[in-house]
Amino acid sequence: MCALIVLGAFEALAITTAMPLIVVDLHGKDAYALAFAAPLAAQVVGMVIAGDWTDRRGPRAPLIAAAVSLAAGLAIAGASSNMPVFIVGRLVQGLGSGAVTIPIYVLVARLYPPELRPRIFAVFAACWVVPSLVGPFIAGAVAQSVGWRWVFLGVIVFVAGALWAILAALRGRDTGETGTSTPWHPLRLVVSLVAAAAVLGLTLSAGLADPWRVVGAVASVVVALAAFRMLVPPGTIRAARGLPTVILERGLFAAAFFGAETYIPYLLVDRHGFSVALAGLALTVSGVAWASGSYLQGRVGMSSVAIIGWGSAALTSGIAVVLVAVITAAPWPILFVGWVVAATGMGFGYPRLSVLTLEYSPVAEQGANTSALSVADALGAAVALALTAISSAAAGGLGAVGNGFAGAFIVPTLFGVAAVAVAGRVGRPVRTA
Repeated sequence: MCALIVLGAFEALAITTAMPLIVVDLHGKDAYALAFAAPLAAQVVGMVIAGDWTDRRGPRAPLIAAAVSLAAGLAIAGASSNMPVFIVGRLVQGLGSGAVTIPIYVLVARLYPPELRPRIFAVFAACWVVPSLVGPFIAGAVAQSVGWRWVFLGVIVFVAGALWAILAALRGRDTGETGTSTPWHPLRLVVSLVAAAAVLGLTLSAGLADPWRVVGAVASVVVALAAFRMLVPPGTIRAARGLPTVILERGLFAAAFFGAETYIPYLLVDRHGFSVALAGLALTVSGVAWASGSYLQGRVGMSSVAIIGWGSAALTSGIAVVLVAVITAAPWPILFVGWVVAATGMGFGYPRLSVLTLEYSPVAEQGANTSALSVADALGAAVALALTAISSAAAGGLGAVGNGFAGAFIVPTLFGVAAVAVAGRVGRPVRTA
């Protein structure tokens, strides 16, 4: 399991590092946010399929299908000759990367006792350490020397190897493959497709002229929220105590962190004169900070509510520092300090949301609730990226001398504020006599 997480971490960090070169080579600067939002939107569909499939037939078959889709998407993106084909590859890749998380989480629930799960998720976070240390620099060096395509194509063989290792380790172990009476939910699949389409529509609306930009954005947000409401537990939108707020908080964490992280390397290259390889250092630093925060949350004697509260506060404060640094044109070390604080907060609070989801879920609902958690994850990040594209365009665009980057960082800051506001509601509902 750790092998696939390591590969996912490497690929996520590598693509974020290489993307400034990719959009130049494929003449797709205006599609920068779409290149990240597309796989996140596709992840929602993959998660819903994998959640149903895992609850009915166990985690092995969904895991295999997810790995195949991930490899196919990497191949399409790596071989693309223009931005539309590249986006298609990212969609296929996102379908697989979204689906792969569900069987892995369910395996944790079925193979490990509850008292070990916080440490298991801390180990998963630690799996980001090595990729964060070497991945961004390697990706930048590879992209600049032999070409960005090998950032995608070079990973395919490792995906196959990781899948083989997981299946070999599971041989002879009972992971619930005999199937259950849990029904399929075709409506959820349809809704996930609508949600993905709404996110893509929201991202594309950034390229429209006013007033159609506003009309497209509002319509897409309404549709996305309606779809999201049908994919998560009742009460999620209104932050009902317990599992609903855990799911909502996961989406807010993802929106704040990933909405900001996507622009960090681009900002360093465009505004501070960094090379692509050197800009990846910011992702290296944040990966280590994330893993450090996750290590602490697995060992401090604090309640989950307190951990998530402190994590959301640090995450939001750090992104706010980055925003101020962009607005005031502060030196890059200030930006780095803010980003380290944000990443530490993310690592501190984010894993505990996975723990609470499993704690609040009956066995027969582990796949569905894990799917809902991951859907919130992906939709939160995708919607944030789409809104950053709109906000950045309204502020002058990334290529302009104006405040395009400031417009982009305002959005994740606001999502962080929302995460702080609802953090106290992740505890179980208080029962009255």
